[in-house]
Amino acid sequence: MGKYINPGNEGFKNIKAGKYIDKTGLIDLVNKALNTTDKLICVSRPRRFGKSFAAKMLCAYYDKSCDSKELFDDLNIAETDEYRKYLNQFNVVYLDITSFISSTNAYRNIVNNIKAALLNDLIEVYGDIDASAEIGSAFVSVCNKTNEKFFFIIDEWDALFREFPNDDILLKEYINLLRELFKNGNVTDKIMSGAYMTGILPIKKYGTQSAVSDFLEYTMTSPGSYAEYIGFTENEVNEICQEYNISFDDAKKWYDGYYFNDIGSVYNPNSLMTAVKKKEFANYWGKTESYESIIPYINMDFDGLKQSIISLLGCSTALVDIDSYQNDMTSFKNKDDVLALLIHLGYLGYNTDEKTVYVPNEEARRELLRAVENSYQKKDIVQNDEIM
Repeated sequence: MGKYINPGNEGFKNIKAGKYIDKTGLIDLVNKALNTTDKLICVSRPRRFGKSFAAKMLCAYYDKSCDSKELFDDLNIAETDEYRKYLNQFNVVYLDITSFISSTNAYRNIVNNIKAALLNDLIEVYGDIDASAEIGSAFVSVCNKTNEKFFFIIDEWDALFREFPNDDILLKEYINLLRELFKNGNVTDKIMSGAYMTGILPIKKYGTQSAVSDFLEYTMTSPGSYAEYIGFTENEVNEICQEYNISFDDAKKWYDGYYFNDIGSVYNPNSLMTAVKKKEFANYWGKTESYESIIPYINMDFDGLKQSIISLLGCSTALVDIDSYQNDMTSFKNKDDVLALLIHLGYLGYNTDEKTVYVPNEEARRELLRAVENSYQKKDIVQNDEIM
């Protein structure tokens, strides 16, 4: 067991010790993709929508260094055909990219630090590994030696794109690392049975092509079979409200609004559970990150963007073309690109049939309203400074 290789099941133990809504059906979807051409999976969703919960759950399930039978035997996954076949059967690589940002003083070293951390763990766990080897080659060496493959979990894969959006050198290094692991015919199939990446943004595009094109992506605009695992479904919320004697109507007003075909309503999970704990409906989502982060995008004001958002706040909808968005924080060419970003960040919902955006709930409405109000104030301040 290392720090990043086979880290165990403590993370999911802590999650399950609290009020846990059973989302282990996600494991069955991943199981069906293992060792196939669909084995690379990237699921993106807004902040505080349970990305790390899912990552820790998968780690506990697949990690062969621990025994997770008691954690999962009473959950939905235990009823599936392949439950025992894959339970604790893989060497797991678990990387939380945000942890490298917070632990690195010189951010330009982040990608090298990730490589060094993985290499050090491989040496610690498996012994005789060339310390100067490229990271892909090092994993191939281990797999040849053990005749076992890995399951990779990359949590918050897009953190560098969000934190350092203008550092092209750093981002290129990072994309090259991902390509070395996940788009390398001499490495990928040899070392991994599957991979699961989480993020807020979909995988970065260059033109019309994904930077790591072999991943199957499930996003806020195209969630596919992963839709019910983005947040809480209406049935789950109804049961929670009944159990804790809180208003379903208020829960719907505050936290609903992310609607997907075949699944229906999806609710913000973190905010709902915080409301349960505090016994009060409020804007908890907005307290996890400042609305000020989206003001620069609103102030771009492409094609009357700001007025369009004001109209959306009045319960209208707006047509949007999501296809030109490059899945980053810098490559904006028009209003639709910014609206697409706001969908992925969770400020707007998306109707796939009508190709429209809307404000999903009271939480998002309050955050957008603050952002628009303060965008005007900041613009006035800038103009006054220029005059002076």
